[in-house]
Formats: sequence, structure tokens, C-alpha cells
Amino acid sequence: MSKKKKFYTVWKGHKTGVFDSWNDCKAQITNFEGAQYKSFPTFEAAKKAFKGNYFDYIGKNKSFKSELTDAELKKIGLPNYNSIAVDAASSGNPGIMEYRGVDTKTKKQLFIQGPFKEGTNNIGEFLAIVHGLALLKKNNSNKILYTDSRTAISWVKKKSCNTKLQRNEKNKPLFDLVDRALIWLKNNHYTTTIVKWETKAWGEIPADFGRK
Repeated sequence: MSKKKKFYTVWKGHKTGVFDSWNDCKAQITNFEGAQYKSFPTFEAAKKAFKGNYFDYIGKNKSFKSELTDAELKKIGLPNYNSIAVDAASSGNPGIMEYRGVDTKTKKQLFIQGPFKEGTNNIGEFLAIVHGLALLKKNNSNKILYTDSRTAISWVKKKSCNTKLQRNEKNKPLFDLVDRALIWLKNNHYTTTIVKWETKAWGEIPADFGRK
């Protein structure tokens, strides 16, 4: 079964505009710090988005309706909005990767890193959690932290990045960040509670890039 064609809007890149293939989009964002891009199902939607603001489109999802029963939803409850949410996006595995953190309630972006030339979603999720922990500790905040990655939670608790991605010159900047994150975890005590985001009950995590 063939994949549906997508169109890619690039707000910030070597060249900006609407591109009709991932390879064309990738050429514009590779090695461009702070690149802004997103896929759309139609050329018209991508063209309309290009006239607007990048931050009005990332993380925007279709209306979500949970398939869980009322009893299951009641058991899970609602998200704690005294929190931040983190997420990563990777185009390929490995592929171009970035991560960010937002205020769970307002979706105001608190930090963003990337895109990196070669990374994985798991590494991005791991770095996003550590970045969030460091930010909350710096601000002496009692907020909790949401992530939708059980793998990243495990890595953080073990203070180890168990990626199978091999280090090379292409991903050196990313692994430099990983090394810094590991040093931070080993040298800092934090009280922040890390909580798994309940996607089946609440929809995509607020920090989601909305590029699926």
C-alpha cells in the first residue's frame, strides 16, 4: 500500500516555501540552525500555513476522541496542569531530530533544541527530559514533568543513554549534549516527578510537533 503524498512547508531554512518531497524539504533544513518545517496533506494547506506562523501549526492535532471506556478514563483522571511537557521528533531512525518543552496548559514553548543532523527519537526524548529537569531545578519549580516515552524515563532513572546509535562526526554535536546530560544527572539531585503522559486518554502530548 503506497503512502499518501505529503507537502512540506519550510518557514526557516536554506530556502523557504512549499516543497513536494521529503528529500527537497530535508535539503533546506539540514545544517540550518533553528529550522522550522512541517508536513501537510495537501498543497493548499501547506501554502496557507506558509503565509502564517510556524508556532501556530506545530503541535496542532485533529480533535481527539478517546477510545477508552468511561470507567478507564475516570480511573486515569485528567492531566496535572501544574507541569511541563516534553517531546521529540525524528524524521527517520536515525534521522533529523529535534526536541522541545512546553507549558502543559498554555503550550507556551519553554525550550527547543535542533534540528540535529543524525539522531533518534529515544535520544531526543531523553535529552528533553533532562533539559526539562534542569530548567525546573534552576527555577526552583515544583511542577511535574510529562513525557510519552517509557524508554527515556528508564534511561533517566538509570542515568544512562542506552542508544545503539554509533558516534561519528555527523552526530558529534548531539552526543556532546548527551554527555552533558549524563554529567548533569550524575552531579545533580532533583525532586521533580517524571510522569508518563496518557496518550490514549488525553491525546498527543502538548509538546508534540504535530508532524505525524
